[in-house]
Amino acid sequence: MSELFLGHPFIAPVIELARQAGEAILPYWRADVAVTSKADDSPVTAADLAAHHLILAGLTALDPSIPVLSEEDADIDQRVRAGWQRWWLVDPLDGTKEFISGSEEFTVNIALIEQGRVVFGVVSIPTTGRCYFGGAGLGAWRSDVNAAPKQIQVRQTRAAGEAFTVVASRRHTSPEQERLLEGLSEGLGELKLANIGSSLKFCLLAEGSADCYPRLAPTSQWDTAAAQGVLEGAGGEVLELNGKPFSYPARESLLNPFFLALPAKAAWRDRLLTLARS
Repeated sequence: MSELFLGHPFIAPVIELARQAGEAILPYWRADVAVTSKADDSPVTAADLAAHHLILAGLTALDPSIPVLSEEDADIDQRVRAGWQRWWLVDPLDGTKEFISGSEEFTVNIALIEQGRVVFGVVSIPTTGRCYFGGAGLGAWRSDVNAAPKQIQVRQTRAAGEAFTVVASRRHTSPEQERLLEGLSEGLGELKLANIGSSLKFCLLAEGSADCYPRLAPTSQWDTAAAQGVLEGAGGEVLELNGKPFSYPARESLLNPFFLALPAKAAWRDRLLTLARS
């Protein structure tokens, strides 16, 4: 695998680290793990913490000069983060609610950020062993157990009669998002909704299984960065509603603005942005 990634030496070891984190999570899955609540009422389990400590140790060993911002260790002063030029952005267990419910739709997310932009991201699915990875200018791949990595790409056009597929969250929507979907349907015909948890929403776009992922509901920086890297490597893009590229500045709040994820050369790009601004 490593010969594919001579342009960035960290990708292969981070893929292995994400796999190991998944192995640390699985003993807790469907095992009636205890759930506690953080200050924002989001759930956390021993599985989140086990993966966090493993990833933190691994990334520090890989390069101790690169700081780590993890969902499970995010209380870092904005003035400190503002001085970072390069850092890791980690969600040790993305989709904790899916994990608690017994669903397979949870992931390990690790992204390298430079100057607020994603360099590459790794999204690993512990229950299946599948892994997505990529970055802008690096390409994007999907790797399955005992199979060679397969390069993936967004779809720019749909086959005749194929529905326009929009990825949505099972748990989060908003009136703004519902209006956007209604406007897309008026211009592009009946929509097919693909509901899936965690950062896998981006990965469906990256592998050409869906067309668009509008998110007009809250997310945090660690929810999106790794999968954004995969999507950008596959020829996609993530935009703020004003059309600016989606980035990760050292804001006081670690909440993301609303965003649109789509193929970079989509013929309906301008229509989507117009609808999002209305």
